[in-house]
Amino acid sequence: MSHKIIRALFDDDDVLMDAVKNVRANGHEIEEVYTPFPVHGLDKAMGLKDTRIAIAAFIYGLIGLGFATWMMNYMMIEDWPQNIGGKPSFSYAENMPAFVPIMFEMTVYFAAHLMVLTFYMRSKLWPFQKAGNPDPRTTDDKFLMELPVSENEDALVSFLKENGAIEINIVDKH
Repeated sequence: MSHKIIRALFDDDDVLMDAVKNVRANGHEIEEVYTPFPVHGLDKAMGLKDTRIAIAAFIYGLIGLGFATWMMNYMMIEDWPQNIGGKPSFSYAENMPAFVPIMFEMTVYFAAHLMVLTFYMRSKLWPFQKAGNPDPRTTDDKFLMELPVSENEDALVSFLKENGAIEINIVDKH
């Protein structure tokens, strides 16, 4: 099923923010906004829900901490205990102060690497994927807002021009 969308191009992020707020205040839906750099507050202006990525990072860190604890206990206590510098080698708890840097590093390592994988999967950035950017100018200095065409497309086009759009295109989106 294909439907028409309006692509409104802006040349300033402040004008874009005002336009997003006005479009939402008039009850129109915004499908997507493409920007060359992160625009502070744009997600709130678009009405997007808060992300749960911090929860994922915490869980990934716990996985790393658990893996580090298991790894050090297995290698240094169970598999091949050694007397290094007079430290006891028969209890994980007695060696814990020496293991804290390793636990910290593995927590950060797992959280960082699993967050990168999560970002790629969530953003659908697969290897050899064709770029999904509708206008290459949005990677340089322009901002693009996509809206579905409602019943009165001429009124929406004039409304977007009043709100600072420098170029408006109507295309079929498949």
